[in-house]
Amino acid sequence: MIGRDTQVSGATTIGVVFDIGVILASEKRVMYGNLIMSDRGRKVFKITESIGAACAGPFSDMQNLMRNLRSKAYIFELEAHRPISVRSVSRLLSNMLSEQRGSFVAEVLIGGVDDQGAFLFFIDSLGSVISDKYFAVGSGASLALGVLERGFHEGIAFKEAKHLVLESLKSAARRDVMSGTSIDMLIITKNGIQEESLDLYPQI
Repeated sequence: MIGRDTQVSGATTIGVVFDIGVILASEKRVMYGNLIMSDRGRKVFKITESIGAACAGPFSDMQNLMRNLRSKAYIFELEAHRPISVRSVSRLLSNMLSEQRGSFVAEVLIGGVDDQGAFLFFIDSLGSVISDKYFAVGSGASLALGVLERGFHEGIAFKEAKHLVLESLKSAARRDVMSGTSIDMLIITKNGIQEESLDLYPQI
């Protein structure tokens, strides 16, 4: 039986803030030890109509965390009678991870658009929160980050940002055996969330 400590869903997961929104993307490979279990694992999640998440870590942890986070965000909106902010969603997740310190192994990007603008947050497995304009997490993060750092600039437009995300994922997929070439992407603007799935190296 495969132990929990070997259930690593190697991932390259990326978030980028562009001029009017946020892109969240992750490849779809699911690893158990050295075995590729699937290339269809979904690691990006819609939390509300304008906020999403992208994860790296054991697949079961991702699913449980996102299910609970979605429920808490929904309850917040029902009780507050207003949409929850991106910062508040990141705090909800931070509190969940802090309260269950060590129970989950996950790196999560929370991104979205609210009345204050477009925001991106990174939350680690202990509940620490950092905000920035771009992040790369997971087993292929160091490979993707170099591409992101070279290509990102303040006020980057959507087409350039999407190209940058794809090139970053390609860089990781070339060298990180735990990262696959099929990806899911959330494109979030004030008009809502657009979901895309594609292959970085489509068959000709």
